Amino acid sequence: MKLPVLVLAFLLAAAVSPVAAKDLDPTTLPKKDIEGSPMYIVLPRDEIPAVFEPEFLHGEEADAQMKPDEPILGVFDGVNARAYSLWQLDHHEVVDDMLGNVPIAATW
Repeated sequence: MKLPVLVLAFLLAAAVSPVAAKDLDPTTLPKKDIEGSPMYIVLPRDEIPAVFEPEFLHGEEADAQMKPDEPILGVFDGVNARAYSLWQLDHHEVVDDMLGNVPIAATW
């Protein structure tokens, strides 16, 4: 049996704006020491929103929204398949999803 290719379609309300290079000056960033090593805080906690209820497009609908060479993160368990658009994962980094009856976290 041939499985349809599933493509993740996120409904975005807002995207995370990139941090400007000038803002990455370690002397101006807040930091914490962890076991004696400085850890600089570039983004505040929970700044990158995860996706908790992904919606998927099938077949031709997905083809209409994606480029043929668009990179994806694919997951397949032998029966169920998911494909996550990497440009969407760049904005969210984590998708909490189900692959069949198994909870998964797709991360990038």
